[in-house]
Amino acid sequence: MQSRRILLIVGGGIAAYKACELVRLIRKGGGSVRCVLTAGGAQFITPMTLAALSEQPVYTSLWDLKDEAEMGHIQLSREADLVVICPATADLLARMAAGIADDLATTLLLATDKKVLAAPAMNVRMWQHEATRRNVARLRADGVVVLEPDEGEMACGEYGPGRLPEPEAILAAIEAALGGRGRLAGKHVIVTAGPTREPIDPVRVIANRSSGKQGFAIAEALAAQGARVTLVAGPVSLDTPPGVARVDVETAREMDQAVRGALPADAAILVAAVADWRVAPAPIKLKKADGPPRLDWQANPDILANLAADPRRPRLLVGFAAETDDVEAEAAAKRERKGCDWILANDVSGDVMGGDSNRIHFITAEGAETWETMRKAEVARRLAERVADALG
Repeated sequence: MQSRRILLIVGGGIAAYKACELVRLIRKGGGSVRCVLTAGGAQFITPMTLAALSEQPVYTSLWDLKDEAEMGHIQLSREADLVVICPATADLLARMAAGIADDLATTLLLATDKKVLAAPAMNVRMWQHEATRRNVARLRADGVVVLEPDEGEMACGEYGPGRLPEPEAILAAIEAALGGRGRLAGKHVIVTAGPTREPIDPVRVIANRSSGKQGFAIAEALAAQGARVTLVAGPVSLDTPPGVARVDVETAREMDQAVRGALPADAAILVAAVADWRVAPAPIKLKKADGPPRLDWQANPDILANLAADPRRPRLLVGFAAETDDVEAEAAAKRERKGCDWILANDVSGDVMGGDSNRIHFITAEGAETWETMRKAEVARRLAERVADALG
């Protein structure tokens, strides 16, 4: 982020207040920010607030004689390394997709030749409406990086996808979009994420509740640090993080092969919840009338232990332990047994596997430390910093 110039467009939604924290984070990382405040955005925060945080003038009108005397909307774009929209409302996304230029923000977006990143925020029904989905698909096809909104309770009282991603997550996406200057530049990291599925017959599978959110967040945070990331993903419905190479797999054996095929690597972080067992699948659907089937159980490959014993073992090998009791002790024993450097353990007896937050016990040969409950994106960023420290 050092010395990078961000042009921030603040849209008109209640989440506009989070743009203030985003400005602070960008500047803390060494970047500079110029803000364009839409008429809607000005209903929620003031130009003075953004000017004080950015220490730059705030631009609000296409018809400002002083600014536009030198074609200010063109100059603003030319002087930026990245254009960021936060929050990107349904209306602003629609006008972007249609190529409308009826105010400073949309005129600037139509005139820019720089990469654009949009962080949407809106009511769940608006986000899920076919018109919005069509607009987002159009923008992504045009090269705009449109983040997925968070899921949760909204200001309107409804629950679902549509919340603005946390400023830390937006910052990571900005760093990934800028690319190549992070602490992990030149390093290759393998990340596994999500569940595996083991077929029982052509219809049924053995699976688990892993959503893949933590592994995908880690892949995104590593890419934001400049790493070349290979994400080996089990069956999940998540978008590929910006700047990440994704390999989709189904079974534990496919994941094992994909991880080995991605070597060599400087680090491997195995977050996926891999099925310990598989069965010999029936070639046709098992019939209920035949009674409970007899399943022939076989052990799946232990990807973490196999990687620890591989001659091409990465310099840093990190595993995850999903436990429901005696979390630290079980995880410490797993680290010794598997031969990895670090284990990140969490208690999955609640809603951790499908939720947006996590509480981590970080275990190394030197001991254990507990990270307070935080969003998975923040866990990812903290881990990425530790990886950068370790790889030097």
